[in-house]
Order: sequence, then structure tokens, then C-alpha cells
Amino acid sequence: MRGHQIVTIARYTLLEATRIRLWWLFALILAIACGAAWFVQQVAITESTRIQIAFLAATVRLAAVFVLSLHVLTSIVREFNDKGLELMLSFDLRRGDYVLGRLLGFFGVALVIALLATLPQCVLAPPVTALQWGLSLACELTIMAALSLFCIMTFTQLMPAASFVLGFYLLTRTLTAIRLIGAEPTTGNDALSHQIMSWGMEGLALVLPAFDRYTQSAWLIDNNAAEWSVSAIWAAQALLYTILLGAATMFDFHRRNL
Repeated sequence: MRGHQIVTIARYTLLEATRIRLWWLFALILAIACGAAWFVQQVAITESTRIQIAFLAATVRLAAVFVLSLHVLTSIVREFNDKGLELMLSFDLRRGDYVLGRLLGFFGVALVIALLATLPQCVLAPPVTALQWGLSLACELTIMAALSLFCIMTFTQLMPAASFVLGFYLLTRTLTAIRLIGAEPTTGNDALSHQIMSWGMEGLALVLPAFDRYTQSAWLIDNNAAEWSVSAIWAAQALLYTILLGAATMFDFHRRNL
């Protein structure tokens, strides 16, 4: 019975994305990105194809993260405002089953978005390299979906949740660069404040996902994707982070009075 409820909620989440035409919206964004990439190629003086691939890959990756995260946040906010969550919980439905069903549904949405985002890359890059890029994007999107659900369940308001998700993604994408810059400062290398900041950055690097190593445009440009064993590591990391975020979401949801 519990498994049936979880599957039903996941199916409802996928139907919701279909009814609000999320796939058509993302397809339109892909078309605009492809047109912009073609324009960039035409105006580039040298290395036009490489610039086109890099521009398209980076744009599509950011668009996928933005669309998925915003969809997760607005979907739960809409349910809060319409009192749909209270209605579902008034039946024989456990809160943990609701969270798990929502997570599975949003993971399905993330996989579909990753598939759509990979299709244009297969035209410009070798299919095997594009496939690895797409698998890495799928892992990245599943983590962002779990994070977005955790944030909206915790903050219950769109603006603070969206700000946290945006800050988290920017930090994980730039953390390696921040660590490299902080490792060799021009002045104040022995200062206590610098040591504290350095320890803080190293601590964050241990607990945050290294998104700068995921979904790299250089793979498509140089046809030099990582080994398949590395893809298994991405999948394991995505599974670990989604389990932790899902558990945190359930814990926060259970302690709240509705």
C-alpha cells in the first residue's frame, strides 16, 4: 500500500510537469540556445566550432539547472498556497511517503530534462562523449532537485529558498577556483584570518559536491570525456547527496506542525 502511494505521488509530479508544459518550455529554451550558439559561431573569427560547442553546452547546463530548480520550488509553493498538502496528509498518507514520492517524481523530471539537453550535444560532438556529458548532467540535476525540495520545505517561502539554491550552486561551481586563489594570496599569507578562511574553504570542499568537475564543456570540445569508472563515482556521489538531502527533508517535515 505504501509503495502504491509513493508511486502515485511520483506519477502526479510527472503529470504536473506535463500539464504546465515544462517540456515545451525547456525545448523552446534549447531552440533559443541553439540559435544563439549558431550566431556566436558565425561571428567568431577563429575556432568557431569549438566556441559554438562551449557556448551551447554551458548555456544548456545553466538553463537545465535553472528550469528544474524553479519548477521544484514553485510546485511545492503552489501546493502550500492551495492547501493541497494539508488535504493529502489528511488521508492515510505518511509524511515520509509524500517526500519520497515527490523526490522520485522530481528525479524523473530531472532525467527528462537531462535527456532533452543532451540531444543538441549529439549533433555537435561524438555520441559517446555527449552521452557521458548527459549522464553527468543527470547526476547534477538530481542533486539540485533534492536540494530545492529541502530548501522549500525548510524555508516555505520562494525567495529565501531560491536564494539559497542559487548561492549553493554558484559556490559549488566556483569553490575550486576560490581555493586556488586563497592558497597563494599576494599579502597576509600568515594572518589568522587567512588561515581561518582557508580552513573554512577546505571544510566546505569536503562536504559539498564538486560541481566544477561535473558536466564540463571541455569534454565536448576536445572529445575527451572521463572514464566510465568516473561516471560511476558521479552516480555514487549523487546517490549519497540525494539520500542525505532526502533524510534532512523528511526530518524537517516531520517536526513541523501543519
